[in-house]
Amino acid sequence: MKALDAKLLRDFWALRGQTLAIALVVIGGVATMVMAIGNLRALSDTRELFYERQRFADLFASLKRAPLPLLQEIRALPGVARAEGRIARGVNLDLAGYAGAVTGLAVSLPEDVDGLNQVYLRAGRLPEGTREAIVGEAFAEAHGLRPGDSVAAVINGRRQELRISGIGLSPEFVYTIRPGDLFPDFERFTVLWMPRAALAAAFDLDGAFNQLVLKLEPGMPAARVIDAVDRLLEPYGGGGAHDRSLQLSHRLLDEELRQLATSARLFSLVFLGVTAFLLNVVLGRLIGTQREQIAVLKAFGYTDWELARHYLQLVLLMVGVALPPALALGAWLGHGLARIYMRFYRFPFLEWTLGADVWLLALAFVLAAAGMGTLAGLRRVFLLAPAEALRPEAPPLYRRTLLERLGLDRWLDASALMVLRNLERRPWRSALSVLGIGLSCGILVMSRLQGSAIDEMISVQFGLAQREDLSVTLVEAGPRRAALELAALPGVRAVQPFRSIAVRLRRGHRSHQTALLGWDGAPGLKRLLDQDLRPVALPREGLLLTDYLAGMLQVRPGDTLEVEFLEGRRERLELPVAATVKEFLGVGAYASRDWLNALLREGDLVSGAWLAVDPEAKAGLLEALRGRPRVAGVGDRAAAIASFHDTMAENILTFTLIMTFMAASITIGVAYNAARITLAERARDLASLRILGYTQAEVRRLLLGELATLSLGALLPGFGLGWALSALLMAGFQSDLYRIPLALAPQDFALAGAVMLAAAALSAWLVARRLGRLDLIAVLKTRE
Repeated sequence: MKALDAKLLRDFWALRGQTLAIALVVIGGVATMVMAIGNLRALSDTRELFYERQRFADLFASLKRAPLPLLQEIRALPGVARAEGRIARGVNLDLAGYAGAVTGLAVSLPEDVDGLNQVYLRAGRLPEGTREAIVGEAFAEAHGLRPGDSVAAVINGRRQELRISGIGLSPEFVYTIRPGDLFPDFERFTVLWMPRAALAAAFDLDGAFNQLVLKLEPGMPAARVIDAVDRLLEPYGGGGAHDRSLQLSHRLLDEELRQLATSARLFSLVFLGVTAFLLNVVLGRLIGTQREQIAVLKAFGYTDWELARHYLQLVLLMVGVALPPALALGAWLGHGLARIYMRFYRFPFLEWTLGADVWLLALAFVLAAAGMGTLAGLRRVFLLAPAEALRPEAPPLYRRTLLERLGLDRWLDASALMVLRNLERRPWRSALSVLGIGLSCGILVMSRLQGSAIDEMISVQFGLAQREDLSVTLVEAGPRRAALELAALPGVRAVQPFRSIAVRLRRGHRSHQTALLGWDGAPGLKRLLDQDLRPVALPREGLLLTDYLAGMLQVRPGDTLEVEFLEGRRERLELPVAATVKEFLGVGAYASRDWLNALLREGDLVSGAWLAVDPEAKAGLLEALRGRPRVAGVGDRAAAIASFHDTMAENILTFTLIMTFMAASITIGVAYNAARITLAERARDLASLRILGYTQAEVRRLLLGELATLSLGALLPGFGLGWALSALLMAGFQSDLYRIPLALAPQDFALAGAVMLAAAALSAWLVARRLGRLDLIAVLKTRE
């Protein structure tokens, strides 16, 4: 064995404690990266494979009613590979023994095996009669339904008993959520797939369709086909065609993938920086203590490059031992998190593999950390001349510290002064140690953000903005007396009617399709909020836009927008923007209902109403609303909040536990290395104090006092880093689907600080055990 190889193994074994601490940080960083990238790849690959197998459509359009022969004209459009007209309408469901409001979307099945948006059967078979249906898997699991069971459906005002022929999934509803909801509610919303003949008879659409799905030729731009389709559908009440980017399920899954990518980048950079910092400190200390060895090796003919390669191999060995367990932990965590994802994103399978590219990326992470952490130390090896290295290193310059010059030493005992003097005489090392420990506190703060932010969203959305108990949506807009009829139902305390119409907003080359919502001007059951979350009254004229939508369209109060109405007369009007409002969910445009109806010139119409009801009368009211033919759906605010807590609690808990483990690994890594290096550098001083009569407890207090000072000093920087990291993460999560507020409660900071200090205390205990085994005679010997 070569001399440098033997030295390499001896140094590695001597640094086994620091190696373990560094390995914890590497394991945390690589495992987090593998977990995030693995799930990102798994969801992306599974989605693409599921889309391909089930022939997911490229374009979608809704309309009032169009004859089936129109499909021939659409199929003849350039770039259209396949076009299908289908029927889709909302229905109300009634489950025996279940009192909640259950709504569904009835969709006609493709008429042949090559049709678009094929249903994947989990169990059972396709419907064979007009009274059979396939139900969504999540809904079936929530209610324990199986093929052969029955469910009552109110379809176009007529109650029918439907036999469940199968349990299915669809690429169109991977994320099964009712439009307008914050989170999926598997108990109260589902998709029903039924034969076309059954829905055509129920909704009087024989020989017609009200939804269009298209598959495009490869490489065909969607925008060109959308314009042509819109022109053909305009006479039939077309609401505007769109591609997958606006299809709700696909869009929500896209957003999840984008957030996974953002998280992977952010956490990887954080752990990369901490690992490089630890390696730099450990290697710098090692090279400092081996000055004489380096000089002797150079004198015997070893070159600078050979010595640099030796120390680089040591660093690679230190981080390399962490790579296998990091990959294994990342794969295990990824699989566990994927199982949680599968509860929200309904795929029939999950393609989770740890590909070679992920292995290479993890290796690149380790090599980058090793390279960044060794640059400064290797530079010292090159610059160190043998004659200079054989001389003892110059002792540090001792002088009165800043605290002493300020007169604060009068309130400190000798032990405290020793601790503060040692920290102040190495300001860069102390500052970097504080930064490293503080970073772990920051990650802990950030791990609490998800729960606190969503609690804030629910508090604002359902406590300040949406104050209704039930929201009732009509099949189509009708006269205002429909709202008065709702007010007459038993248990209804207040009614606030609203009008909703699909619009396309344009400002220059920017445009966005959304719903323009109008209601009475005074804040009532539905309220808009300004930037300070205070209620805003609707102006008599003009539009109110959410602040995010105003930013998307680059408009400010006082500007005008081109508003294209996608229903009724389909007019285009230039309308003024009166103000902007703050919302966390979606992007919308609002106006006075009277002004909106005057613009549309269709009379005093309403699309639905918000209701305040007596709690004891809710069950009976829901039963009465299910039987009304004009009621398309009923939303229950309390049920929406309960659904969130049922579906998201485990997700938040899992994320918090993973981040807590990762942050604790950073704290232990930084704190343990700082204490071990201090022990190695001051072993002679500490042994001298023992000889001079200091007790073991007093000497231990000196060593651990430095670690306690660094840890306590890291609290405030850690809180600041946590806030900054949270703001950076939230900025990457912003979209027109939702904006997560930067909401951190005092208890989030308190818990993060407590976990960080507990991890630092564990590190202190490990180092204190080594201090007790210190050989006083050995460390007091003069180095020859």
